[in-house]
Amino acid sequence: MKMKNLLYAGLIAVFALTGCARSGAASAAPSSASQPPAAPTAKSNNKTSDSPESGSSPASGTAGSTTGQSQTATADPQGVYHKITAEEAKTMIDNGGVTIVDVRRPDEYAAQHIPGAVNVPNEDINSEPPASLPDLDAVLLVHCRTGIRSKAASDKLIQMGYQNVYDFGGIVDWPYETE
Repeated sequence: MKMKNLLYAGLIAVFALTGCARSGAASAAPSSASQPPAAPTAKSNNKTSDSPESGSSPASGTAGSTTGQSQTATADPQGVYHKITAEEAKTMIDNGGVTIVDVRRPDEYAAQHIPGAVNVPNEDINSEPPASLPDLDAVLLVHCRTGIRSKAASDKLIQMGYQNVYDFGGIVDWPYETE
């Protein structure tokens, strides 16, 4: 038990030092569940300059780390949430069998989006699974503008029963094709 508490304290310290901790959101639980075979090793690579986005909750968890620094991802106790990089998301998209979920507002989606992405605004995700995401076992790659709404939306999707949720942050960090 002492070792587990020490691990939590270490993770919290890392989050605080790298800017990952947001107000009231400095908790992390390492996952002992394994990822699906096609899933890459999860790393975080978001900017610390994330500005608050509409629809996010203060207790939505970690939102990012310093650009250029990688760290092991934190996952929920059930092992269904995974924080990954844009590069890892691109590899998963190229391998197929995933649904890209853009949780920005419709006007943001219309201005620029990843080809094939489904627009499900974070503000519209409530207690019922969205009609455009009928399969609770589908591999969902969730993103927003900077990574804040994607974490909040991922948390809500997991609470609804989705089993494979991968948050790759924001489109601002997406170096690949958009339309």
